Amino acid sequence: MSKKEVVLTRDGYKKLSNELNFLMTQRRKEIAERIRDSREFGELLENPEYNDAKDEQALIESRICQLNELLSLAKVIERNNGKDGKVTLGSKVRLRDLETNEEVDYLVVGSVEANPTNHRISNESPVGQAIMGKKKSQVVKVEAPHGCIEYKIVKIA
Repeated sequence: MSKKEVVLTRDGYKKLSNELNFLMTQRRKEIAERIRDSREFGELLENPEYNDAKDEQALIESRICQLNELLSLAKVIERNNGKDGKVTLGSKVRLRDLETNEEVDYLVVGSVEANPTNHRISNESPVGQAIMGKKKSQVVKVEAPHGCIEYKIVKIA
């Protein structure tokens, strides 16, 4: 079974790598100290400090495994500044809602980095799918729970 490639921006790759490094160096050491110190509080079976520390250790180790997996499958994309005139992964796009005339800027990223509140949309999201491969001035339709929304691509930069 082949694993799905994980698309990341250079910043996203660096952020995940830094998190992995922090967990493997600092957090592992801190949790090991907590486990060692909590053993002094008595019987391990009835020691909430020890149990909490062991639970946290399991969460940290799980996240380390997850990050290792993501980074091993990562394909780093370079930011596309609209040189080819089309929206691709890494493009920064300004969209205008044709009903409200409001404009919003988005960076198109892979699903791992998506964070709509920070204007980072996934290429797999409805809006991302609608704008991929489109050019400036094109109008796209996006199906939303409350109806169809039309956006005009104002800028790719």
